[in-house]
Amino acid sequence: MGRRTQLEAAIDFCREGDALVVTKLDRLARSVTHLGTIITALEAKGIALRILNLGVDSATPTGRLMLNVLGGVAQFEREIMLERQREGIAKAKVAGRYKGRKPTVRARQAEIEALAAEGLSMAAIAARLGIGKGSVHRAVGKPRPVEADPSR
Repeated sequence: MGRRTQLEAAIDFCREGDALVVTKLDRLARSVTHLGTIITALEAKGIALRILNLGVDSATPTGRLMLNVLGGVAQFEREIMLERQREGIAKAKVAGRYKGRKPTVRARQAEIEALAAEGLSMAAIAARLGIGKGSVHRAVGKPRPVEADPSR
């Protein structure tokens, strides 16, 4: 799981006696383990957690119990949703309806090559075009198709 810099910043900003308020549990944590880590960090700083749509407040023993139970249910729901999504994609592929996302780098190949010819670094090209450095590297390192010589 990637770093969640805004969540980390919010927790760092909170002081003892504060409450971190979220609208929904699934917007805060992606698993019971992740929820446990967040709650531990909050408790270490003396910060309560309130989840608005559930009416749960971790400042009470009942609220802490409910957080653990609801965290398990939220993780279960997410896993079921992902399983259904994978099944749907597999069915769509079999039916020939799943195409995936449009390849962005192929469409910008000429632009990437032009910027590389100007001497820009791969990082600079990636930043300018809003694509990943790996994508630029693959595009620049790709051999160009050989065109037929009309004089032959």
